[in-house]
Amino acid sequence: MITNATPQNAATDIRDIKPPIAIPNGLAWLWWLLAILAIIIAAVLIWRWWRKRKAFVPIVPPIPAHIRAKQKLAEALVLISQPKPFVTAVSDTARFYLEERFQFRAPERTTEEFLRELGGTKLLLPEQKESLGDFLASCDLVKFARYEPGENELRELHGSAVRLIEETEPAEPANPANGNGQPQEVENVK
Repeated sequence: MITNATPQNAATDIRDIKPPIAIPNGLAWLWWLLAILAIIIAAVLIWRWWRKRKAFVPIVPPIPAHIRAKQKLAEALVLISQPKPFVTAVSDTARFYLEERFQFRAPERTTEEFLRELGGTKLLLPEQKESLGDFLASCDLVKFARYEPGENELRELHGSAVRLIEETEPAEPANPANGNGQPQEVENVK
C-alpha cells in the first residue's frame, strides 16, 4: 500500500511547537512560607516597639489645687481696677479650691447654703469658717449689691483668699513614704 505523500499532506501533518511547561520548583512553598513568617515577625516587632514607646510616655503630675489657686489669685490682680470682675475671680478661685481640696461642692451653692453645710463639717477650723464667711459675704456685696469697694478693700479680700489657701494647703511630708512604700495621707496640720 502506497500512501499519497503529497507535499500538501506533509505540510498539514507537522504541528506547531508547544509552549514551555512550567516545572514546579520544590522550594517555592518554602519561599512563600519564609515571606509570610518575615511579615508576621515584623508586625510583632513593630507592635511591641509601639507598646513600649507608649508605656514610656512620661506622665505629667497634676498641679496641686493650692498651687493652681495661688496662680489664679495672682492672675486676678490684673482686674483689681474693676471691682466686680476682680471679686468674682477671687471668690470663684476660693470656691473651686475648696471643692478640689476637700471634695466639697462649693461653686454650685449659694453662700448661705455653702456656709450652712460647711458649719456641720470639720473640714476647717472655726476661725477659718468665720473668716471664710466674712470673705464670701464681702464678695457677695460687690457681686450682687453693686457695692464699689476701694482698692485697699479689694486687696484685703485678695489677702483673705490667699490666707485661706495657705492655711488649708496640705503640709509637705518630710518622708514621702510611711515605711511600706505607700505615700502618707496628710491632713490639715496648720
